[in-house]
Amino acid sequence: MWDPAKYLNYQDERARPFYDLLARVGATEPRRVVDAGCGPGNLTPSLAERWPGAVVEAFDSSPDMVAAARVNGVDATLADITRWEPPADTGVVLTNAVLQWVPNHRELLVRWVEVLPAGAWIAMQVPGNYRAPSHDLVRKLAATSRWSRSLDLPGEDTVSEPQDYAELLAARGCAVDAWETTYVQRLTGEDAVLEWITGTVLRPVKAALDAADWERFRFELGSLLRDAYPPRADGTTWFPFRRVFTVARVA
Repeated sequence: MWDPAKYLNYQDERARPFYDLLARVGATEPRRVVDAGCGPGNLTPSLAERWPGAVVEAFDSSPDMVAAARVNGVDATLADITRWEPPADTGVVLTNAVLQWVPNHRELLVRWVEVLPAGAWIAMQVPGNYRAPSHDLVRKLAATSRWSRSLDLPGEDTVSEPQDYAELLAARGCAVDAWETTYVQRLTGEDAVLEWITGTVLRPVKAALDAADWERFRFELGSLLRDAYPPRADGTTWFPFRRVFTVARVA
């Protein structure tokens, strides 16, 4: 299950890729703008501010996230992104840090291109940190004899390179802007990297373990992460985080 409160830790750092993505969308007066995988809804109001004349639609697959979004004043609905179809009047589909959870999301992007009207925009951002220590250490610890019987984590990176997304969508006639950015984030607090990934990559680990094993896994992982990301003298921690962006306009 998603924990909206945990996800919103470091919300300023998590929001920066969203705004960098949004800045590259050139839509002027779309009729409908969709936040596909809106999470706790803290960023959705930015879409209404950017396009005040548009209908802003928001949905998420997590009941807890939808409930949090509604508390934040966003009229979010519960929906599975793999089954969702863009309404005919959709001008912008934005999905922020969602599609890495969808192994077949390349097919999903192609399907959206096929049903969206000409001139519509698709904007996506996904983490590209699969091979970073923060993620690699989780997989290695989960594969040890102590944890392998309880944990079966995905062994394949579901995120493609920017050029792969560019080629995928350009082959469907889209005008494409694809790039990557590594944000060197200065995190604060004890075990800052562990706290960061608890709200994201550790979600399936927490779901698979009981409370005692979850705390034990966190304890073991925390030691490994402190070696990989040593705190600075002032207690902060540098955390490089790569993101992959794609913005496409339907022909």
